[in-house]
Amino acid sequence: LPTSCKEALRFGLNESGIQSIYIPGNQQILEVYCDQTTDSGGWMVFQRRKDGSVNFYRTWVEYQGMFGNLSNEFWLGNENLHALTRSGNYELRIELEDCANVRKFAKYSTFSIGSALEKYTLKATGYTGTAGNSLGYHNGRPFSTKDVDNDANAGSCAVQRHGAWWYYDCSDSNLNAEYLNCQTNTHHAASW
Repeated sequence: LPTSCKEALRFGLNESGIQSIYIPGNQQILEVYCDQTTDSGGWMVFQRRKDGSVNFYRTWVEYQGMFGNLSNEFWLGNENLHALTRSGNYELRIELEDCANVRKFAKYSTFSIGSALEKYTLKATGYTGTAGNSLGYHNGRPFSTKDVDNDANAGSCAVQRHGAWWYYDCSDSNLNAEYLNCQTNTHHAASW
Protein backbone atom coordinates (compact mmCIF):
# COMPACT_ATOMS: atom_id res chain seq x y z
CA LEU A 1 0.00 0.00 0.00
CA PRO A 2 1.15 3.57 -0.58
CA THR A 3 2.11 5.64 2.48
CA SER A 4 0.74 8.90 1.04
CA CYS A 5 -1.39 10.27 -1.79
CA LYS A 6 1.79 11.45 -3.50
CA GLU A 7 3.14 7.90 -3.41
CA ALA A 8 -0.22 6.59 -4.70
CA LEU A 9 0.17 8.99 -7.64
CA ARG A 10 3.66 7.58 -8.32
CA PHE A 11 2.09 4.08 -8.25
CA GLY A 12 -0.20 5.20 -11.09
CA LEU A 13 -3.33 5.81 -8.97
CA ASN A 14 -4.06 9.12 -10.66
CA GLU A 15 -7.83 9.45 -10.14
CA SER A 16 -9.09 11.49 -7.20
CA GLY A 17 -11.04 9.50 -4.63
CA ILE A 18 -10.88 7.35 -1.52
CA GLN A 19 -7.60 5.47 -1.13
CA SER A 20 -6.17 3.16 1.54
CA ILE A 21 -2.76 4.24 2.79
CA TYR A 22 -0.37 2.69 5.27
CA ILE A 23 0.93 4.75 8.21
CA PRO A 24 4.27 3.13 9.12
CA GLY A 25 4.66 4.80 12.55
CA ASN A 26 1.27 3.57 13.72
CA GLN A 27 1.35 0.38 11.64
CA GLN A 28 -2.23 1.07 10.59
CA ILE A 29 -4.16 1.35 7.36
CA LEU A 30 -6.19 4.51 6.96
CA GLU A 31 -8.84 5.39 4.39
CA VAL A 32 -8.22 8.90 3.04
CA TYR A 33 -9.41 11.06 0.16
CA CYS A 34 -6.67 11.79 -2.39
CA ASP A 35 -6.91 14.80 -4.71
CA GLN A 36 -4.84 13.75 -7.70
CA THR A 37 -5.66 16.71 -9.97
CA THR A 38 -5.13 19.98 -8.03
CA ASP A 39 -1.63 21.45 -8.35
CA SER A 40 -0.16 18.27 -9.96
CA GLY A 41 -1.95 15.95 -7.49
CA GLY A 42 -0.68 13.99 -4.53
CA TRP A 43 -2.78 15.88 -1.95
CA MET A 44 -4.44 14.14 0.98
CA VAL A 45 -7.64 16.01 1.87
CA PHE A 46 -8.04 16.20 5.65
CA GLN A 47 -10.92 18.66 5.83
CA ARG A 48 -13.73 19.42 3.41
CA ARG A 49 -16.71 21.73 3.75
CA LYS A 50 -19.10 21.97 0.83
CA ASP A 51 -22.77 22.02 1.87
CA GLY A 52 -23.14 22.31 5.66
CA SER A 53 -24.41 18.71 6.02
CA VAL A 54 -21.96 17.88 8.85
CA ASN A 55 -21.85 19.68 12.19
CA PHE A 56 -18.27 20.85 12.88
CA TYR A 57 -19.09 22.39 16.30
CA ARG A 58 -17.77 19.38 18.24
CA THR A 59 -15.77 18.35 21.28
CA TRP A 60 -12.05 17.72 21.74
CA VAL A 61 -12.55 13.95 21.73
CA GLU A 62 -14.62 14.13 18.53
CA TYR A 63 -11.87 16.17 16.80
CA GLN A 64 -9.25 13.64 17.91
CA GLY A 65 -10.93 11.08 15.66
CA MET A 66 -12.40 11.27 12.19
CA PHE A 67 -15.96 12.40 11.61
CA GLY A 68 -18.16 12.96 8.57
CA ASN A 69 -17.96 11.19 5.21
CA LEU A 70 -14.81 11.05 3.04
CA SER A 71 -16.98 11.49 -0.07
CA ASN A 72 -18.52 14.72 1.21
CA GLU A 73 -17.83 16.76 4.37
CA PHE A 74 -15.35 15.47 6.94
CA TRP A 75 -12.44 16.01 9.35
CA LEU A 76 -9.71 13.35 9.19
CA GLY A 77 -8.94 13.63 12.92
CA ASN A 78 -6.15 15.26 14.90
CA GLU A 79 -4.63 11.91 15.90
CA ASN A 80 -4.43 10.91 12.22
CA LEU A 81 -3.00 14.32 11.26
CA HIS A 82 -0.29 14.00 13.87
CA ALA A 83 0.53 10.42 12.82
CA LEU A 84 0.72 11.48 9.17
CA THR A 85 2.87 14.62 9.69
CA ARG A 86 5.14 13.66 12.60
CA SER A 87 7.97 12.51 10.33
CA GLY A 88 8.92 13.75 6.90
CA ASN A 89 8.27 17.05 5.15
CA TYR A 90 4.69 18.04 4.30
CA GLU A 91 3.04 20.90 2.49
CA LEU A 92 -0.44 22.28 3.11
CA ARG A 93 -2.75 23.62 0.42
CA ILE A 94 -6.07 25.28 1.26
CA GLU A 95 -8.59 25.65 -1.56
CA LEU A 96 -11.32 28.25 -1.02
CA GLU A 97 -14.36 28.91 -3.15
CA ASP A 98 -16.89 31.65 -2.42
CA CYS A 99 -20.57 31.90 -3.25
CA ALA A 100 -19.79 33.53 -6.62
CA ASN A 101 -17.57 30.51 -7.50
CA VAL A 102 -14.39 32.58 -7.17
CA ARG A 103 -11.53 30.24 -6.23
CA LYS A 104 -8.39 31.15 -4.29
CA PHE A 105 -5.71 29.12 -2.54
CA ALA A 106 -3.12 29.32 0.21
CA LYS A 107 -0.09 27.03 0.15
CA TYR A 108 2.40 26.46 2.98
CA SER A 109 5.77 24.83 2.32
CA THR A 110 5.98 23.42 5.87
CA PHE A 111 3.07 21.77 7.68
CA SER A 112 2.66 19.52 10.71
CA ILE A 113 0.39 18.92 13.70
CA GLY A 114 1.79 18.19 17.17
CA SER A 115 0.77 15.33 19.45
CA ALA A 116 -2.12 15.29 21.93
CA LEU A 117 0.38 16.21 24.68
CA GLU A 118 1.37 19.18 22.51
CA LYS A 119 -2.34 20.03 22.13
CA TYR A 120 -2.13 19.36 18.36
CA THR A 121 -0.12 22.55 17.86
CA LEU A 122 -0.11 23.81 14.28
CA LYS A 123 3.05 24.39 12.25
CA ALA A 124 2.32 26.09 8.92
CA THR A 125 4.98 28.34 7.40
CA GLY A 126 6.20 29.43 3.97
CA TYR A 127 3.01 30.95 2.54
CA THR A 128 2.37 31.47 -1.17
CA GLY A 129 -0.95 31.86 -2.95
CA THR A 130 -3.89 34.09 -3.80
CA ALA A 131 -6.09 33.81 -0.68
CA GLY A 132 -3.88 35.74 1.77
CA ASN A 133 -1.90 34.40 4.72
CA SER A 134 -4.73 34.21 7.25
CA LEU A 135 -3.45 30.93 8.68
CA GLY A 136 -0.09 32.56 9.50
CA TYR A 137 -1.71 34.17 12.57
CA HIS A 138 -2.43 30.67 13.91
CA ASN A 139 1.04 29.18 13.38
CA GLY A 140 2.44 27.79 16.64
CA ARG A 141 -0.96 27.76 18.33
CA PRO A 142 -2.61 24.77 20.05
CA PHE A 143 -5.99 23.43 18.91
CA SER A 144 -9.14 24.49 20.81
CA THR A 145 -12.69 23.14 20.89
CA LYS A 146 -15.86 24.20 22.67
CA ASP A 147 -14.90 22.06 25.71
CA VAL A 148 -11.08 22.49 25.69
CA ASP A 149 -9.91 26.12 25.66
CA ASN A 150 -6.23 26.50 24.65
CA ASP A 151 -6.39 30.01 23.19
CA ALA A 152 -4.90 33.26 24.55
CA ASN A 153 -8.29 34.98 24.79
CA ALA A 154 -9.90 35.65 28.18
CA GLY A 155 -13.00 33.84 26.92
CA SER A 156 -13.26 30.82 24.67
CA CYS A 157 -12.68 31.55 20.98
CA ALA A 158 -14.18 28.17 20.03
CA VAL A 159 -17.43 29.09 21.79
CA GLN A 160 -17.39 32.73 20.58
CA ARG A 161 -16.61 31.74 16.97
CA HIS A 162 -18.72 28.56 17.07
CA GLY A 163 -15.98 26.28 15.78
CA ALA A 164 -12.74 24.43 16.54
CA TRP A 165 -9.37 25.73 15.37
CA TRP A 166 -5.85 26.77 16.26
CA TYR A 167 -7.18 29.98 17.84
CA TYR A 168 -4.92 32.66 19.20
CA ASP A 169 -6.95 35.77 20.15
CA CYS A 170 -9.24 34.72 18.38
CA SER A 171 -8.90 34.10 14.63
CA ASP A 172 -7.92 35.37 11.21
CA SER A 173 -9.17 32.09 9.72
CA ASN A 174 -11.80 29.73 11.09
CA LEU A 175 -12.46 26.97 8.57
CA ASN A 176 -14.22 24.65 11.05
CA ALA A 177 -16.81 27.26 12.04
CA GLU A 178 -20.53 27.23 11.31
CA TYR A 179 -21.32 26.76 7.61
CA LEU A 180 -23.25 29.84 6.51
CA ASN A 181 -24.59 28.78 3.07
CA CYS A 182 -23.67 32.07 1.37
CA GLN A 183 -25.28 34.27 4.02
CA THR A 184 -22.16 36.50 4.15
CA ASN A 185 -19.29 37.48 1.86
CA THR A 186 -16.87 35.17 3.70
CA HIS A 187 -15.21 32.18 2.01
CA HIS A 188 -16.62 28.95 3.41
CA ALA A 189 -15.67 25.89 1.39
CA ALA A 190 -12.22 24.49 1.94
CA SER A 191 -10.31 21.38 1.05
CA TRP A 192 -7.03 20.59 2.73
